[in-house]
Amino acid sequence: MDSTTSATGRDPRSADPTQNNALAAQAGVDGSRAGPSTEPRRTNRTALIVAATAVAAAVLIIGLLWWYESGFVTTDDAFIDTRIVMVSPRVPGQVIAVPVADNQQIQPGAVLARIDPAPYRIALQQARAAERLAETGRGAARANAAVARAALQQALAAYASAEAQAANARADLRRYRFLHKRNAKAVARTQMDQVATAARSISAEARAALQRVVGARAQIAAARAALAGAAARVASARAEVKAARLNLSYTAVTAAQGGYVTQKSVAVGNYVTPGQELMAVVPAKLWVTANFKETDLPLIHVGERVGIHVDACPNADVHGRVTSIQRGSGEAFDLLPPQNATGNYVKIVQRVPVRIDFGPLPHDCVLGPGMSVEPKIRIN
Repeated sequence: MDSTTSATGRDPRSADPTQNNALAAQAGVDGSRAGPSTEPRRTNRTALIVAATAVAAAVLIIGLLWWYESGFVTTDDAFIDTRIVMVSPRVPGQVIAVPVADNQQIQPGAVLARIDPAPYRIALQQARAAERLAETGRGAARANAAVARAALQQALAAYASAEAQAANARADLRRYRFLHKRNAKAVARTQMDQVATAARSISAEARAALQRVVGARAQIAAARAALAGAAARVASARAEVKAARLNLSYTAVTAAQGGYVTQKSVAVGNYVTPGQELMAVVPAKLWVTANFKETDLPLIHVGERVGIHVDACPNADVHGRVTSIQRGSGEAFDLLPPQNATGNYVKIVQRVPVRIDFGPLPHDCVLGPGMSVEPKIRIN
C-alpha cells in the first residue's frame, strides 16, 4: 500500500478538498512560469526559415527572368512600313466623279476618279481625221509615183526611138559623103546638105529624149520622196491617234495596285493637273522596319523568327521573320549626312534598319504604316 494512504484506506489528498485546490493552483502557476522560456525560440526559427525561403525564391525568379530576357534582342524604335502609292492624274481637266471613299479597300485597276473626257474625245476625232487625210495624201503620192514610173518608160521608149533614128541618119550621112567623095556628080550638094541637116536634127531630138529620161528619173526620185513623206505623215497621224486615245483613257484615274484609300483630297469639280496628288493608296503588303543598335547586328541573322508586339493589337499573337539588313545606318542616307572629319567627335552607337516581314496577321487588327511595334528576336 502507498505510503500516502492512511490506515483507514483513503487518499489524504481526497480527504481535504481545500488542500487539493491549493496544490492545483500552485501547480498551474508553476507551469505558467516555465512555458514562455521555449515558445519564442520556436517562433523566431520559423520566421527565419520563411524569410530565407522567400528571398531564395525571389533570387531564383529574378535570375530566371534575367536569363530568359538575355536570350532576346529587342527594340522599341520600330514601326510598320510599306511603300505608299501616291495617286496623280496624267492629264489635266475637271473632276466629274470620285467613286471611292476614305479608307475604302480597293482592287488593282479600280477607278479612283474621273476627269471630264469631252475635250479628249474631240481631240481623238481630230487625230483620226488627220490620219485619214494623211492616208489620202499617201495614196496621191503613190499615184504620182506610178505616173512618174510610166513617164520614165515613155521617155526611155522615146529616147530609144530617137537614138535609132539618129543612128540611121548618121549612117545615111556617111554613105552620102562616101558617094560624094568618089563621085561629086553622083550626089548633089543640096542633097548632102539636107541629109546633114536631118542627121543633126535627129541627133538633137535624141539628146532631148535623153534629157527627158533624166527628168523622168528625177520625177521618180521626187515621187519616192513624196511617198516617203506621206508615209511619215501617216505614221505621225497614227501616233497622234494613239496619244489621243491614251489621253482619253487617262481621264479615268485608276489604282496601280490594291490597298486602302487614304489622304483623299480631291472632290468633284476640282480642276487637276498632271502630278497633283489626289489621294494615297496603302498596299496590303506591310512589314516592320526595326532600327536595332549596330552592336546588336552580330546577333541578328536573316531568316530568324521574330515575335512582334503590336501596340494597336496588344492581345494579338503576331510573328515574322528577318528578311534583310540594310547596308548602312539611317544617318548615312539623310539629306545632310554627318561629316565627322572636322571638329570634335563623340562616338554614338548608330542604328541600322532591319526589315521584318509579317507572318499571318489577325483579321480584326487594323494595321498601317507608322504604327509602333516592338520586335523581339530570340538569339539564344
